[in-house]
Amino acid sequence: MKRRDFLRNTIFTSAGAFMVPAFMKPFEALALDELSLHKNLVVIQLSGGNDGLNTVIPYGNDIYYQKRNSIAIKPQELIKLNDMQGLNPNMSALKEIYDQGWMTIINDVGYPNPDRSHFRSMDIWQTASDANQFLSTGWIGRYLDSNCETCKYPYTAIEVDDSLSLAMKGATKKGIALKDPATLYRNTNEPFFKEMMRSQKEHLDEDNLGYLYKTMIETSSSANYIQNTSKIYQNKAIYPSTGFSNQLKTISKFISSGLKTRVYYVSLSGFDTHVNQKQQQGNLLKQYSEGISAFLKDLKENNKLDDTLVMTFSEFGRRVEQNASNGTDHGTANNMLLFGGKLKKQGIYNAAPNLGNLDAGDLKYQVDFRQVYGTLLDKWLDVNNGDILNKRFNTLDFI
Repeated sequence: MKRRDFLRNTIFTSAGAFMVPAFMKPFEALALDELSLHKNLVVIQLSGGNDGLNTVIPYGNDIYYQKRNSIAIKPQELIKLNDMQGLNPNMSALKEIYDQGWMTIINDVGYPNPDRSHFRSMDIWQTASDANQFLSTGWIGRYLDSNCETCKYPYTAIEVDDSLSLAMKGATKKGIALKDPATLYRNTNEPFFKEMMRSQKEHLDEDNLGYLYKTMIETSSSANYIQNTSKIYQNKAIYPSTGFSNQLKTISKFISSGLKTRVYYVSLSGFDTHVNQKQQQGNLLKQYSEGISAFLKDLKENNKLDDTLVMTFSEFGRRVEQNASNGTDHGTANNMLLFGGKLKKQGIYNAAPNLGNLDAGDLKYQVDFRQVYGTLLDKWLDVNNGDILNKRFNTLDFI
């Protein structure tokens, strides 16, 4: 095995799964007084294709019950939001959030010529491409590449996971993936890691630092900064005992401690509900809702909710009619859920899905998902969405 491959397979595995962006000044040189208030974006991916019609339920439309005779949520069970739509009963934790005005629902979000493949549709959502366009960079990654005011810092985007999603990968810069800052810090400060850094440096001069050495020094600096900054804040909020809630608790700690990250990314998987959907999806929606509720209340308590916007998406919705296995098959348009303390249009943003006007059994999209991205880029992250999305998209007025 080549020395470079050996180091990549040993050091970086033991240090934890992470991706490190371009060369930067050491994090430890940044003083706390350099930190300033800024807007945070939290992106939540529901992997597998969440059934939007059993998430935000069009109970006021009889067609919903005709098409879903065994998996439909009965009117007396759901959480009514208006005369047409209500929330899945497993999402009761979000009723208070909705009533507080911290939640916006956008119906029928999709894109032209939708793809029903998990992998291809997820690539489309993560890269913000057209259906027939194949991109190797993600929309958040291109935001990092844009050299925005804060994008010079490699901690601008953090994914709380073991690996980095395509959405977070740019051409020249990438986000960082980590689950636990303390673990990453310990691993990058182990004697073996330090010795490898020293031995690599001995073989390089100032003009030829080398890929591996630069990656190692950046990783060490990243770990030191994130750990030393985030450990200042001790999170006392009570979160549910789920992996998803723990991810959100980590993000809350980062936000409340003053980490100058702009974008956070987390995923919750298991939404490919072809068989016996009701219980499986219900359990996942309960995890999601209780985690979101705890997270938003935690941010409110720490005066960070007004500076935070949460966006939830899934790669596609499900077909309107249930299948023979008490589940649903891959569909097209879906709802997106947004949360925050400064939502301009709270509650339900647009009309409920039109179940009487379908495209071969699937919902027709009303809103292109890149209009949502474009709104976040223009109005929240302060960059021109046309520069990031490769063409200009009209923005919406939810913020």
